[in-house]
Amino acid sequence: MAISKSAAAKKTPSARKRGRKPALYNASPEELLTFYRQMLLIRRFEEKAGQMYGMGLIGGFCHLYIGQEAVVVGLQSALKDGDSIITGYRDHGHMLVADCCPKAVMAELTGRSGGISQGKGGSMHMFDVEKGFYGGHGIVGAQVSLGTGLAFAHHYRGNDNVSMAYFGDGAANQGQVYESFNMAKLWNLPVIYVIENNQYAMGTAIKRASSEVELYKRGESFQIPGKQVDGMNVLAVKAAADEAVAHCRAGKGPIILELKTYRYRGHSMSDPAKYRSKEEVQKIRSEQDALELVKAMILNGGMQDEAELKAMDKEVKAIVAEAAEYAQNSPEPDLAELYTDVEA
Repeated sequence: MAISKSAAAKKTPSARKRGRKPALYNASPEELLTFYRQMLLIRRFEEKAGQMYGMGLIGGFCHLYIGQEAVVVGLQSALKDGDSIITGYRDHGHMLVADCCPKAVMAELTGRSGGISQGKGGSMHMFDVEKGFYGGHGIVGAQVSLGTGLAFAHHYRGNDNVSMAYFGDGAANQGQVYESFNMAKLWNLPVIYVIENNQYAMGTAIKRASSEVELYKRGESFQIPGKQVDGMNVLAVKAAADEAVAHCRAGKGPIILELKTYRYRGHSMSDPAKYRSKEEVQKIRSEQDALELVKAMILNGGMQDEAELKAMDKEVKAIVAEAAEYAQNSPEPDLAELYTDVEA
């Protein structure tokens, strides 16, 4: 039983303005349930991370992904083994969808030796090469040039793998982004530049910081094609991801995807988000929430009922609770670890 496109026909304002429906992936029931479960895991994991930060169990910066779940779930469903993923410091969701262990990710947040980077990276600098995840990066925009380098490695080795380099609307104005665009097109590198446009960067509305707010157009002067995507609809994201991956694997060079999305929490846990109204956030949550959209498709399609979805939620919460318990019980790194994994 495939999902009809009409089942997901909630259009964003930009799509309505253009007068056309966005392309939607025709998901099977199994795929749709997988998408929903992955988004649910990110949501519950991030809610628990927020609680633990408030309890003082997570130190430093902590940037939550709540609201943006459909972006990574849709995009990374199009990747295969050997592809590369790199992003900025809002990285927990990217790691979970890359199949990194929730316990190891949560332990990293708490700075414990059982963490995925042995407690040395924290929230912003996680890393798992075995899963093709090349980091969280704390320097705004730095991951774009590194992601271009990963694409060069694939090109040099002559394989058909791609690099997926995520960055936000704030990072889109960094100079190194455009140096990377130029080099990527000059050498036709297999890189998908993903702009997660959550519309506020660190706290400034995009229209106050960017002269061109349609960020998918940023590659035009380099002859890089771009596409704007409804980042709150996982089926729209998946359709765009399949198209972009096919473009890169065919040797056509880089492509830009601008994902119009929205974060419900502040930029980081220390951000009170006073630059937008509670009414604005609630309106997005009630009308465009990515999880609720997929949940409605599942219920309307008769794939599962409310009781079954509640059971799934309970199972996911148990996984997150286990991860939190593991993180709190894992020992802190030995002091001798200060001198390991250091280049001089």
